[in-house]
Amino acid sequence: MNTETAPDSAHPPPWHWRVLHCLAHLSLAQQLILLAVLPATVATLAAIAVLTRQHLDNVTELMRANAQTVALQVATVAQGPLVHMDRRALLRIAQSGTYQPHVQQVQIWSDDGEIVANSETTDRARAEGLQVVVPVPAEDGRRAGQVMVEISLDAVERARRSVGINVILVLAAALFGVGLSGWWAARRISAPIGALGEAVDRLGAGEEASVAVEGTAEVRRLQSGFNQAAGALAESRRLLESRIADAIAELAHKNQQLEVASQAKTRLLAAASHDLRQPLHALTLFSDGLANGETDPVRLQRIGHIRECVESLDRLFSELLDLSQLDAGVLQPQWSDFPLDRLFDEISRNFRAVAEAQNLRLVVRKTDVWVRCDYVMLSRILNNLVSNSLRHTHEGGVLIGARLRGNGVRIDVADTGVGIAAQHQSRVFEEFFQIDAHNRSGERGGRGMGLGLATVQRLAGLLNTCVELSSRPGRGTCVRVLVRRIAPVLTPPVIATPGLVDEAGPCLEGVRVLVIDDERTILEGLQVALSSWGAEVMAAQSRAEALALADTWTQPPDVVVSDLLLQGGDNGLDVLAALQRHPRGIGATTARLLVTGETKPDRLREVAASGVAVLYKPVSPRVLRQAMHAQLARARQNL
Repeated sequence: MNTETAPDSAHPPPWHWRVLHCLAHLSLAQQLILLAVLPATVATLAAIAVLTRQHLDNVTELMRANAQTVALQVATVAQGPLVHMDRRALLRIAQSGTYQPHVQQVQIWSDDGEIVANSETTDRARAEGLQVVVPVPAEDGRRAGQVMVEISLDAVERARRSVGINVILVLAAALFGVGLSGWWAARRISAPIGALGEAVDRLGAGEEASVAVEGTAEVRRLQSGFNQAAGALAESRRLLESRIADAIAELAHKNQQLEVASQAKTRLLAAASHDLRQPLHALTLFSDGLANGETDPVRLQRIGHIRECVESLDRLFSELLDLSQLDAGVLQPQWSDFPLDRLFDEISRNFRAVAEAQNLRLVVRKTDVWVRCDYVMLSRILNNLVSNSLRHTHEGGVLIGARLRGNGVRIDVADTGVGIAAQHQSRVFEEFFQIDAHNRSGERGGRGMGLGLATVQRLAGLLNTCVELSSRPGRGTCVRVLVRRIAPVLTPPVIATPGLVDEAGPCLEGVRVLVIDDERTILEGLQVALSSWGAEVMAAQSRAEALALADTWTQPPDVVVSDLLLQGGDNGLDVLAALQRHPRGIGATTARLLVTGETKPDRLREVAASGVAVLYKPVSPRVLRQAMHAQLARARQNL
């Protein structure tokens, strides 16, 4: 059994594969015309070949019969002279035979085969001939000799040429007629199919399409079916577009509702944050003032409890502030190159005492890797992660380490805490998401607001990286952050890192400070704290009071600490500008510091654009003292 297979690419394809390949590239009309012309051509050529052969055979037989007739005539006349061997008479008889049409030669032979007379034509060229031999009978019935007549076949050749020309003409006429008929039939079939194909293309492009019902019964049936299908498809498309439009309108309405809800949430958080930060800030200052010079252990313990509550509230408000700053878009990465171990050392200093107070181990592995990142943002990410781990770990401890991963560094923060169930791991980075209280009943430091990991996720987005989490309930949690690694720098740039000043803080002895705040309790708390640090304090609750003080002082203050929002809708930035315009007001050597509890995105953007240093309430006395010292150093550099 022979089976045809596709030709191997290493060998040229056989002729039938090439023919099929060519036919596959022809259009339907061309294939139909070819289908009509090829059989007609073969049939016409076969018929012409048979008729031509019959015609030429008939002409040849006619010439043979003519030669036979001439030979019989010569044999009859030459009977007597041949018996008497009259060669002269026989020659005349032979010559008379050559006068007949198409005769080229006449010979008379004796009985023993001797040529006794021979005559050939001289008035026309010799051509291929047909020889006929007949006997010459004697009187006694025996054969006296033979006569050979050679007749020319020019007539047969002329007939062959004539037939060839006629064959070409007939074949051309037949092919033209068959081709014309095939073209008409092909157009009648292919034109509706072509129109149907164009309609299918329009339908595929999303346009409405239909075709005229015409042609043969089969084609009309196909066209009718297409029109019905196209109509049904158009109706389905219109229905789908209507549903999509309704869905888009509903989605837009839902988005509008979400936007309104988000704005309401932002306004609520901002208002609540601002109103609650004010007394908390005052409480922070008064608690620090109470501790100064106090020696009674019982009172110091109570003051310590107050500070713990203040720190817990401070952490909650810091989470709200981080979220507000991210919503406002005021945080942008400030890329720098620094050794990762420097950040690890800072984390170790910040949380070592916290871990020891909880009888936990804090392990920070040394590393010589340098990274390119925003120092402050990466610090906030790791601080949030470590704080979260310590709050949810009861025994064991927390490990911070770095592992090389290609061109990056993976920072791991792993703990042996309570862990996170699998169904909650995908949601812990959502804002305000918290696992049920009974699942976290043993966590330390309060439950928080569920914003720590959400802030981590959004800060990681600003750094073009991602945060990965893996956890097993009862075994612990590991959070991983990937940052870019660089080659170590021999002369590292000096990076200002908050919190590196000594715990006691710099001395402010003799520093003149103007404090502006519309809350009297905050003013009193600031006066108590600043005076205990050796500063000379002037206080004002409004712009008018601040300008009145400017009229009386002999020299401007070294530092101005102002709230952002003041009485009557006044703005701390505007008050600073008014003091700068005052004839005896502040100048370039005066340090400026804003302390505010405002978290509205537009306010945060306004503060960021002003270039004035800002602290967000509640502010611990240590941070306030460090910020004032930093602004004084910066102002003195402008001298």
